[in-house]
Parts: sequence; structure tokens; C-alpha cells
Amino acid sequence: MGSKKRSSDSVEVDNHKSDKNSDELRKKLKKGKKNDGEITNPSNPSSDDKVSSEHLRKKMKKVKKDDGEIANPKSNDNSSNADKPMERKKKRKALDKEKHRATLGDNGEVKPKVASLEVKEVENRSGNSLPEFHIGVFKDLGAADVVVREAAAERLVTELQEVEKAYDMLEKKEDVEGELKLEAEKNDGLNNCAPSVRYAVRRLIRGVSSSRECARQGFALGLTMLVGAVDSIALDSLLKLIVDLLEVSSSMKGQEIKDCLLGRLFAYGSLARSGRLTKQNDHDSEHVKEFTSSVISLATKKRYLQEPAVVIIMQLSEKLPVEVVLKQVLEAPGLLEWFEGAIESGNPDALLLALKLREKVAADNKLFGKLLPESYSSSTFFSVDHLSTLANCFKESTFCQPRVHGVWPVLVNALLPEILPQNADSATGLNSAKKHKKNRKSNSYDEDIQKNLQNFWDIVIEKSLLLSSHDRKHLVFDIILLVLPRLPVSCIPIVFSFKIIQCLVDILSTKDSWLYKFAEYFLKELLEWVSHDDGRRVAVTMALQKHSNGKFDCITRTKTVKDLMSGFNTKSGCMLFIQNLIDMFLDVSAASEEPSDQSQTTDDNSEIGSIEEKVSVEPRGTSDFLKSWVVDSIPSVLKHSKLENEEKFCVQKEVLKFLAVQGLFSSSLGTEVTSFDLDEKFRWPKAATSSSLRGMCIEQLQLLLANAQKGEGPHAVASGREANDLGSYFMRFLSILRNIPSVSLFRSLNDEDEKALKKLQALETQLSREERNCGMSVNANRLHALRYLLIQLLLQLLLRPGEFSEAASEIRICCKKFFPSPDLLDSDDEPDDNDEAPELMDVFVDTLLSLLPQSSAPMRSAIEQVFKYYSDDVTDNGLLRMLKVIKKDLKPARHQETDSEEEDDDDDDLLEIEEAEESDEAESGDITADGDNDLVEQSEDSEGGTVGKEPQEEQDSDESDGGMDDEAMFRMDSYLAQIFKEKRNQAGGETAHSQLVLFKLRVLSLLEIYLHENRGEPLLLSKPQVLKVFSNLAQAFVNPHTTEGSEQLGDRICKIMEHEIFKAKHYPKGESVQLSVLEPLLEKNLKLAARPFKKKKSAITPSKKKQSASFQRYRKIVNLAQNSTYWILKMIDSASFPEAELERVFDILKNALARYLDDKNSQLKPQFLKEIFRRWPWVGQHFFGFLVEKCTSAKSKFRQVEALDLILEILKPYVLVNRDENNEAKEMISVHLSRLSNLIKELVTNMPEKQAKRSEVRKFCGKIFTFLSSNNLSTQFLDSLEPEVVSACENKVGKAFLDLRRQQG
Repeated sequence: MGSKKRSSDSVEVDNHKSDKNSDELRKKLKKGKKNDGEITNPSNPSSDDKVSSEHLRKKMKKVKKDDGEIANPKSNDNSSNADKPMERKKKRKALDKEKHRATLGDNGEVKPKVASLEVKEVENRSGNSLPEFHIGVFKDLGAADVVVREAAAERLVTELQEVEKAYDMLEKKEDVEGELKLEAEKNDGLNNCAPSVRYAVRRLIRGVSSSRECARQGFALGLTMLVGAVDSIALDSLLKLIVDLLEVSSSMKGQEIKDCLLGRLFAYGSLARSGRLTKQNDHDSEHVKEFTSSVISLATKKRYLQEPAVVIIMQLSEKLPVEVVLKQVLEAPGLLEWFEGAIESGNPDALLLALKLREKVAADNKLFGKLLPESYSSSTFFSVDHLSTLANCFKESTFCQPRVHGVWPVLVNALLPEILPQNADSATGLNSAKKHKKNRKSNSYDEDIQKNLQNFWDIVIEKSLLLSSHDRKHLVFDIILLVLPRLPVSCIPIVFSFKIIQCLVDILSTKDSWLYKFAEYFLKELLEWVSHDDGRRVAVTMALQKHSNGKFDCITRTKTVKDLMSGFNTKSGCMLFIQNLIDMFLDVSAASEEPSDQSQTTDDNSEIGSIEEKVSVEPRGTSDFLKSWVVDSIPSVLKHSKLENEEKFCVQKEVLKFLAVQGLFSSSLGTEVTSFDLDEKFRWPKAATSSSLRGMCIEQLQLLLANAQKGEGPHAVASGREANDLGSYFMRFLSILRNIPSVSLFRSLNDEDEKALKKLQALETQLSREERNCGMSVNANRLHALRYLLIQLLLQLLLRPGEFSEAASEIRICCKKFFPSPDLLDSDDEPDDNDEAPELMDVFVDTLLSLLPQSSAPMRSAIEQVFKYYSDDVTDNGLLRMLKVIKKDLKPARHQETDSEEEDDDDDDLLEIEEAEESDEAESGDITADGDNDLVEQSEDSEGGTVGKEPQEEQDSDESDGGMDDEAMFRMDSYLAQIFKEKRNQAGGETAHSQLVLFKLRVLSLLEIYLHENRGEPLLLSKPQVLKVFSNLAQAFVNPHTTEGSEQLGDRICKIMEHEIFKAKHYPKGESVQLSVLEPLLEKNLKLAARPFKKKKSAITPSKKKQSASFQRYRKIVNLAQNSTYWILKMIDSASFPEAELERVFDILKNALARYLDDKNSQLKPQFLKEIFRRWPWVGQHFFGFLVEKCTSAKSKFRQVEALDLILEILKPYVLVNRDENNEAKEMISVHLSRLSNLIKELVTNMPEKQAKRSEVRKFCGKIFTFLSSNNLSTQFLDSLEPEVVSACENKVGKAFLDLRRQQG
């Protein structure tokens, strides 16, 4: 067939080219040849058609030969495989007659005969006024461009309409029919049509079977428009012609059969869309029945023809009257049999047709077989029994994957009809009382929908499709995507059932699964669907987490639930989500119902409940985990929302009430309690809440209050602060619930804790009143921070009883000292008449530090807020206490002594400050070996944990602490000794070390706040405090036992020193700067910067990872020493000391330079020294002669060449200076000219061996010669050189020295 099509196309091309260069008659002849040879599908022509076309083709070839033209290529005259033997015999006889007739005469006789025939045709056409039909439009019908196809179809119909109209007006139609008829002399039943129309119809029918490019679409379009526009085309003849021209024979192969069948399908579709069948009267309505029967017959031949055939019948039925559908369509032969066999064979197309026809007419359901129930309604159709009978039809609908079969949208429309606005409101539970009666009906309507949907989901989705192949699982999610646009919020739990979520989780948990990408696409569409509806977002989120036990994101490794929860931007959405989370928390437990009076409320019952929990972990683990997700999720609702302050505060109150009720309280009279003061009902789960869940609620409550405190910002007015103060609301809420007789705390407190709790409540109330009276003063911020610290301390007291009562008492005393008021006096407080009592701020700092090791993250945040507002009042003793914690060493003394032997003696006291400060350090002293191992226990994680018993207060110490009495000393050591007491016993020293590191990090945070808050206060940072902080932090960082095993701690120290000290705008200046303090710091930092890297001596070679970590630490120490040196020299330079007082500073720098040049172990970096000379030129100027002399006698050639760059760096500031203004440089060079000559002599007479070093020497000499010549010192320099040195300079230096001598001459 390919050769035949190619032959036909070549004919078209040749004819098109020849049309441009011939006269009008020859165009008509060739057009006649086109009409015969240009056949779209040449495989199925009839016998009469072949005889006629061959006769005309012979004549035209003869004419072309006489005119000297090239003969037409291969003709398309092969016999059809569908022709019968008798027809082929007739054809051969006709061809023989034509050949015989052509051989009787010579060429001169044939040409005039054909020519006269064509001339006669033109005369007849002109005489009969029959318009011309351009047959070339058929070629454009197969174009790929849809615009070209549409234009060709319109042109085809327009021309044929004109031809048919002119033909109908002719009186003698026989004259036209007797002439050239374009293959129209066929017994096709189209006798009332013009020959051109008859030809076009036949050719369009053949063309729809062509698979060339877009020929099938274009020819179908042309046939549709032509049949609809020309009424003279008889439908019965057309139906017969479709079967005859596109008949399938036994000799055809697979592709040929498919082309013919698809051609018939397109032809029937063209006829249905043309509208002719819908225009028939009752007399001719039998055509509809014949048409329907033909289409159904075609649908039974191949599976892929069923769905489009059904679409054709449905489109036709929609345009037909109900009576015609009943009498002609439903009673068409073969349709009922097709319906009856659909269930057994699993034919979804038959079900689709039955549903669509049932929508059109309310006919007897027996006409549809068993596809539809006898008494049809949505309830009967979606009943369990009927859906079960249709299971095969649903399963077989996946044959058209990935496209969704047309039956599913119809089912979805029947299952979820368009919901009216009032019905939609009822689905979300937002009905008003005024529409109560309407809502009753709508609720019943919704119940029917939910019941049908539930049946459909159970039988079709979960039991038929979901348990089958991947294709059917794919179909399930396609159906969900179809359902989503119509799905009410109330039906979302039905659709996103346990099995659906589990299937989705299984797919997403494995990236190699076949449906993984489609599952990702499904989640994307799902997120888009819920993006503008909070009700949908809530329902989907709850379904995903409920059926995955709160682990959907964890198992699928996605952020679906996180993205869903971050999309709540309205108050109503947040409140709806919170309410659903609360309902899940209260109802998720699978425990059996218990009498309301059996609620566990007392402390003893709580203990019993905890024992039961240990026994029944397995059955209750799932619900507890989901409850824990609820507790974690409720406070995070506001994390991404952008609500106004009032709306945000309302949401925070709802969260606070849930966490407080579930975490702090229990009811003794059932699971529901009503508060008349708050006019609100509170609920508890039927099963007792576990202790771990209550602890989580308290921790989240702490976090909520801490975030509220951070998010408040500056307080505008006191009234506004009170209105949106979550802390005040919590304390009021706590007081109200504690006053309800049937409500009690979830655990009983001992007398000491109970007393501390009541005093904290009373103190917070008094501070709140005091805060309102302060207005906008600084004390208002201090009071506000103190109040939140008291609230956090109260919650810690409830979370871990027996551990914070003493700290609460100390905090309460400090608050009363800070704000003395009659309201704050307590009869239990004893007056303090001791004049030797420590400073109030020292006690306050000690108390805050004692809370740090065992506090949670919100508690630490509250401590940091309080410290921020009191940092201005921190004393030197308080600062030293903080620094002592950072310098604390955990490693036992015997290990320290062993390791110290490996270090140089100079490093033992590295960075120790002057004697005045050493006394302070000695006063605080080191804890004994036992104290080193009995330090404060830290929480199990960064959030806090269980703390051991309070340490004994008796500790033997002969040391004294300036400004601290024995009680302060014991308090100071107690929190340091408490960190690791129990942790050491439980997990060993390694865990204790990590806990100490955490404690140090928390103290560093306070220290950073201290430096940051005082950054803008030059009077504070210009005091010696900053030097104390600097020296102690440097010691802590350099000491390997202080930061060993914690890279984070060392990095944090370096960051604080860099940002808060070295880069601070203000630094110690003026009288506060004492050289006696700075000189030892400068000397020790220079030693540290020059210290070489030493590997530890060990019998076992350390791993590369350890060696790398050790070297990285060495580089950080060197970098710190260099930055410290810059900072110290900056303070010295800013003080403008006279040169006589700087003698000790110069000696320190001189010794460092001497060791650099003479000692190979000195690792001072040349760039470091060059940076010093660049920043402070006076230092380089002072050491110019010394450097020149030391370079001359340097022991190492390598160091000698490196030092040359230092000399050039010293001279660099004078290079660009005007010659007249460069007297200082000239004087400096003149003084040291003899030394410089000796250096040049040494360099040129003892050149380095390596080429690179020799190049450096020549470069240095050249620059020195240039500098000498620019300052008119060349003559003196050359006179000072000996002859052999001059000769060496000429040989070694070359051009630069010759230029210098030339200038002298």
C-alpha cells in the first residue's frame, strides 16, 4: 500500500507543476487525469470505478506523449483485493478493449479525438454554466496544520454547493452526465447529485481510511461538512457506500484491516456530526435505527472501537428527540444483546451508553439488560448488590490507560451532583438557625450522598480496584482527582480512607515503585485543591495523619503534612484545625469506656496509671504516638500564619487552654467540666492520659509562652500589653481552674512545692500590677521579663516537682529586693540585717546560673530575657562567676598532669593575666578533684531533663573569694558541682563532659548578651571588664581540656570574641588602658602565634581524622592569637603613649622578630608581621635597622629571603610620598645605609641555590636601588660598596644595578 500511496502523491505533484506551464485546455485534461489518479486510499476501489479511470488515463497519457511531455509516473490502477473473480475478469476485458481501440489508429488520429473531446467538454460546461470544481483541495485535507485542513474543507463544500446548485438548475442533466464524470459512473445511489459531488463523496469515504499524516481527520471533516450542506446526498445510499467502499476482506492484513475499520468509524462519526440524522422526519427515521445498528456492529469487531462507537451514539442521541431515541436507538438490532453480554464480558462502554441513554429517556430498564437496576435511582444503582454485579465492568475500564475511561466522569456526576450553596454550607457545618427547615432536607440529601459514596468506595474502589494491578491502583487515584472538585468537606474522610492512605504511603515510601511519580503528581494536585479552602485543608491533613499514625511525612519522606499545616492564614482556619486536633486527641484512644467517676485525678492514681502504661505499651502505642503528634502540632499552627495581633491572641488562648487542661489538670467527676467563670466546657479523654503526654503538654505550653513573649515586640501602652498578655491570661486561667472543686492538678505536690507554687502565683500578680503602674519606663520591661520567668519557673515546678522550690524562693527574694513594695512583703520572709551579705546582683546572677543546667529551652529563653534587661547592673564578681564556668575543666588532674608534660613550659601559664587579675582567679579557685567529677547535672537533651538531688552544702575549702562569703561560695560551687553528679553515676564521665559543654554554651549565650547590650556604651566597654572577658575566653579556648571534644564550644568562643570584642565599635581607651595589663597579653599572644604544631607522642599512631582535627584546632588558635595581637596593638596605638613608655612593648616585638629570624621553631607568619607593619607604620620604622641587621646575619636562607618582604613593607608607605616630603624616609635610610650595604653584600655574594629565591633577591635589590635613586642616596650607597661587591652586583643583579650606576655617572 505504501507504493500505491507514493504513486498517487507523485501524480499530484507532477500535475501541480505542469499546470503552471500549459494552456487552459491542457489544464483541464490534466485535471481530469488528477481526478482519476489522485486516490487517497487506492486499495479498495470498485470495478466500475477502475474501468472508467483507466480509460481516461490511457487517453491523457497519449495526449501527453504527442506534446512531448514526460509520461505520468506509476498509476494507481491496481485491482482491489476485495474484487471478486468475475469483476476482475470484466475489468481485464474492458482494458483489452481500450488497448485494442488505441492500437487501431495511429498517434495522429488519437490526439485530435481526445483534444476534440476536451474542447467539447469545455464548450458544454460553458454552455451549461456548471461551475468548476478544483480537485486540488483534497491534498490540503491531509495537511498537518489544522487551519489548512479547515480552510480546505470549507473551500471543498463551497465549490460543491455551487456545482450542485447549478446542476439542479439544468434542464438537460443528461448532457453533463454523458460527459467526463470523474469516476462517478457507479451504481452508488447518488443519482440526484452532480458528478463532482458523487466523486467527492466517494473520495472522502476512501480518504477517512488513510493513515497518511492527518488525512483521516481532514477527510472526516470534509465529509461532515459536505453531507450536512448538500441535502441531495441520500442517507441510505451513503450508509451502503460506507460499507461497500470500506469493506474488510479475508485477504487483508492487520494494518489494512485497522485502517478500514477506523475509516468506517470516522465515516459514521462524520455522518452523526453532520446533523442529517437529526433532521429526518418520521418517514425517514428508520435511518437512525440502521445507523445505530451499524455502529454497534462495528463496535463488536474490535475492543478499541467500542468506546468511540459509544461516543458517536451518545452524541447523536443528545440531538434526537426522546421518541426517536426510544423507538430507533434503543430498539436497534444488536443493541440489547450487546447490553446483556456486557456484565459477563466486563464492558464499561456498554455501561456508559446505558447510563447516558437512561439520562436521556426514562425508559424501561429491561432495555438495558442487567446494567441498570429494575427500579432505577441513585440509591438502587449505588447499592452494594448492584455495584458488586458491575465489578467486572469497572475493572476492565483500565484498558485505555493512562486516559481515564468515559464511564467514570458519568459515575462521578451521578454520585456527587452539583451541590447548591446551602447544601455546601451544611457539609461544612456552617448552617444558620434561620435555615433550619431547609437544612433538614439538605442534611437528608447529604446523608444519601454519603451513603452512596460509602458504598461506591467500599465495593468499587477498595474491594475491586485497589486490591488489583498497578493500572487499577493508578485508576483509583485518577478517580479521586475526578471526585475532588465536587467532593464536600463532610465526605473527605470517606474518600481518604485507611486503605487509600496506606496505598499512597506504600507507593511513596519506595522511589523505585512504578506509581511513585504519579503519586507525587497526585499530592501536588491535592495540595492545589486544598489551597483556597481551610475546611478541605483540615480534613485532608487529619485523614493523612490519622491513617498513618501521625507519620505520613516521616514514612513518605515528603513535606506534605508540613506544607498543609503551613497554609492556615485565617483565624477561622486556625480555629477549625485546632478544634479537629482536639477532637482527635480526645477520641483517638481505643480504650474501652469507663464510668466517669473512675477518672484518675489524684497523684496516687496517676502513678498507678503510669505502671499500667508500661504493661500495655504495645496496644496503646499507636494512639499515644498520634496524640503526641497532636500535642506537637497544635502550637505550630501559628508558626507560618500572618494574623493580626488580636486574631493571633485568640488562637493562642485556644491553644493554651488545651495544653493547660490536658497537661496540668484532671477531673474527678467525669470527662467534662463546665467553668461558669469562663463560660466554657472542658473535656478530657476517657482513658487516662499518660505521664509522658502530660509532660509534652507542659513543655509545649512553656514553648507557647516563650514564643508569645518573643513575638510581643516593644510594648506600646500598658493597657495594650495587658490586653494581649498571654502570660497574664494563663495565670488567670490557672487560678480559675484550681478553684473548681472537681478539678485538680494531675499530680499531688509536697508542702514545699505547694507553698512555692502559691507564692509564685501571688508574686506574679503583684508584679503584673506593678508593671501596669510603670508605664513606659525601663522597669516595665524588667518586670515583664521577670513575670515570664516566674511563669516558666512555675511550670517547671509542676513538671519536675522537688527540684525548683529553692530556686523559686531565691528568685522571689531577688524580685522583692529589686522592687521593694508593701504589696510584695511576705510574713514568712525574714529581714536580712547582715551587712556582709553579698551584692544583690551577684546573688541574682548566681540564681540564674543555677537554673541554666536543668532548664528547658523556653526557661532559658526567659532567663536570657531577664539577663538582657539586667546586664547593665552585672558586677565584676558576677562576670567572673560566668567566666569561671566557661573555663571549668572536667578532665581529672592526673590526666592533666600527663598531658601537660607534652607541652612546652612556656605554654603552661599561657595567656594568664597580670597578678592583679590572678588574685581574682585564685579567689574563685579550682574545684577539687572530687568537685571536678561532681558537677551540675544537665538535662537529657537541650530542652531539659531530670536532675538529681541537691548536693550537700558542706565543702571544705581554705580559699577565700573576694566579695563572696561562705554562703555565696557554696551557692557558687553547688550549681557547678550539680551538673554531673547523677549523670556520672548513670552514664559515666563522657556523658558528664557533654553535659558540661552544654552548660558552658548556655553561659556563653548570657555572656554574648552582656557584650552585645553594652556594645553601644563606650563608658562600659572602655572599662577593664572587656579585658577580663577577653583574657578568660582566650584561656578557655587555648586550654585543650576546656574545649576538648567540642568543636562547637570552641567555635562559639571564637565567634563571640570576633564579633563582640575584636570588631566592636568601642574598645578600651584612655586612662582605662594600662600598659602593665596589655604588655603581658601582647607577649603571650605573640608566643602563641609563633608556637609550632606538635603531634602528641603516643604509642599508637592517631588516625588521619584525629590528626586533621588537631591541626584545624592549631590553626584556629594561631588565628585567635593574631587577631588578639591586632586588637592589643590597636588599644596601645589609640592611647598615644610616649615612646619612652613603649620600651617594654618594643622589646616584646623585638624578641618575637629575633626568634622568627633565628629560631626555626618559630612559626610566625610573614603575612602576620607585614599586616602589623601596614596597620601601624611606626612599629616598622622602629625596627627597620634591626631587621636589616638581622637579615644580614640570619641563620636560615629561607627566613632571610622571607624577611626581605618585611623590609619592603616598611618602606612601602614612603614610596608614593613626594620627594620633598620624604625627608623622614631619607633620614631613616641614611642612618642605616651601612647596614643596608652589608645586607646587599651578603645577598649578592651568597645567592640562594633555588631559582625562585634568587629571583626574590634580585627583586628586592632592584626595589632598594630604585628607592635609593629616588631619594638621591645612590652615590653614598655606591661609595660604601667594595669593588668585589660592585662586581657581584653587576653579575647577579644586572640591569637594576647598572641603571643605579648610570644615574651616578
